[in-house]
Amino acid sequence: MAEYKLSLKEREITGKKLKELRATGLIPSVVYGGKEPVLTSSEYVETEKVLVKAGYHSPVDLDIDGKKKMAIVKDVHIDPVSRKIINVEFQAISAKEVVEATTPVVIVGFEESEASKIYHFALTQSIEELDVKAKPADLPDELTLDASKLKEIDDKLTISDIKLPEGVVLADKELDPEQVVASLYDPAAEAEKREAQSEEPEVEAADVPADNGSKPEEAAAEEKAE
Repeated sequence: MAEYKLSLKEREITGKKLKELRATGLIPSVVYGGKEPVLTSSEYVETEKVLVKAGYHSPVDLDIDGKKKMAIVKDVHIDPVSRKIINVEFQAISAKEVVEATTPVVIVGFEESEASKIYHFALTQSIEELDVKAKPADLPDELTLDASKLKEIDDKLTISDIKLPEGVVLADKELDPEQVVASLYDPAAEAEKREAQSEEPEVEAADVPADNGSKPEEAAAEEKAE
């Protein structure tokens, strides 16, 4: 049984009439995984709550007019102007089958590291999420990465530093284990560098020799004289 639940109703409305459906506070959705996709809809507020909590990685128990299905969120379509959800795609799954899910990578413990407490370095994260494979019951809410041991400016965290929960593997077997997930940088040094660049004197055009050795205004005068 999944932690999150959502009630759906089958729908016949499609195409341009979906605008009217959305105006009533419903979100159209599609459930894949059976012989044919099932067109459904659900209440906006409740759906948004479930999507925020479940993300693309946690199973959701769907109740489609009384029919039970376990699914994961396959895709969420957002209106580019209003930023509201306009359509959701679910993928029905079996509790026994291994499924693939996108899981956030969360870095913990950095505030306790020497890099932070003593040297006041900052941490930049280059990989925010990874695709994993596991049975629905084993899918993690997040992948944690311990940054408490970071110290030197060249220290970094890689994919190999992630401790995968039991029963969970990375979906991409060709992923380089040494690929950097997070690295350190010195904010003070960066600020000094920017300040130094801003103080560099500007070179005036009059001080730049032309190709013939004359200054630009002299070259222009020579051209007019010719």
